[in-house]
Amino acid sequence: MEWKDLYNQKHISVEEAAAKIESNDRIWFGACSAAPIQVLESLSDRYMMVDNVDLMTAMALYPYKFLQSPEYKGHLNFHTTFYGAYARKFYKAGNVNIKLTHLSKLDQTIREFNPTVCLADVSLPDDDGFMYFGPMGVAANDVACQLADKIIVQVNKHQPKVDGVQHRVHVNDVTWICEHDHELPVLPQSEPSELDKKIASIILPEIQDGSTIQIGLGGLSNAIGYGLEDKKDLSVHTEMFTDSMVHLAKKGVITGPMKSGFGLGSKELYEFVGSGKVKLAPIYEVNKPSEIGKNDNFVSINACLMVDLTGQVCSESIGFRQYSSTGGQLDYVRGAGLSKGGKSFLCLPSVNVDKKGNKSSTIMTRLPAGQVISVPRTDVMYVVTEYGIADLYNKSISERVEALVAVAHPEFREQLKNEAIEAGIIAE
Repeated sequence: MEWKDLYNQKHISVEEAAAKIESNDRIWFGACSAAPIQVLESLSDRYMMVDNVDLMTAMALYPYKFLQSPEYKGHLNFHTTFYGAYARKFYKAGNVNIKLTHLSKLDQTIREFNPTVCLADVSLPDDDGFMYFGPMGVAANDVACQLADKIIVQVNKHQPKVDGVQHRVHVNDVTWICEHDHELPVLPQSEPSELDKKIASIILPEIQDGSTIQIGLGGLSNAIGYGLEDKKDLSVHTEMFTDSMVHLAKKGVITGPMKSGFGLGSKELYEFVGSGKVKLAPIYEVNKPSEIGKNDNFVSINACLMVDLTGQVCSESIGFRQYSSTGGQLDYVRGAGLSKGGKSFLCLPSVNVDKKGNKSSTIMTRLPAGQVISVPRTDVMYVVTEYGIADLYNKSISERVEALVAVAHPEFREQLKNEAIEAGIIAE
């Protein structure tokens, strides 16, 4: 049978697609811009007709109904492998379960979840009947499709036909097909602050022409990314392709290979990734430290929240309160450590200022109770504040304390040193 005939045979409405979900199903659905929003919302509308349906994704970029009220719990239970803005916003509703995983091991997490259903937003079919997972879906959809009994796709003309590995699914291999066109959800960009620009100015001279880069999102990351305009012949190996990388590629700064687990940001970014210039591959392959380390002069740059005086780095919680997720930060720190000439920078402002204007040091002797360690001190290379770079790699504890005190805010340096002596971390 021709694939076009099979497409028509499998075609159903969005509402009918949602009705294919049964009690006790375990659903993996594409993250962020790869989510079939209309199928999921239709499923929310019929939640009382199912029990014990578990839904898992990497990050929600839409305020789904099942996130917003405790009445959905027990019918549609939400799990996320990355704790993003919408999950935080609706966490108190009681239907957000945070899965703790490194992105390099996301395939293992999905296999343990063992989905019975894969839901994906896909492109229009190409001439051969392949539908593409888009800038975000390549990250993990393929492993879910391998495991699922039912593969339900929502065809969306706005989903780009991306290039890559394990980046598409054929009409022959899906169970049902529905259609709904919608613009892909975008992730707004943070404008760099003056402090972000100061920290960026310290890091930028450390990046050589010809380096391979990994940069995250946020004001600081954007200050660094857009600040690389005067570099030459950069390449990209990153979990997330960003708008700053689109800018650098269009400027001719990035001339080498561009490999990524997903693209997330603006409409311009989605169009760029869809043009075939970026090679996408599953995130659990891209983020393997051994793969990252194959790139000479690899540079990893990520933000963090706080650091203790021995170099333990915290990036995902504030005390017991979860703020973000493990993600791929440690993957890239370790990957940089395996790279010939590799460097990893973990960046943060030297102080936090609360609503009353009170300052507290982000470099501290004792971390708050419940604080999650994202990067063990034995992996940390460079910690950066607006006061400089602390080189901690393979250093003794006393050398670490000295280096971190030197980049702490001047108002806290003497206090930190005295606390370190009192705690017995260093001698007088």
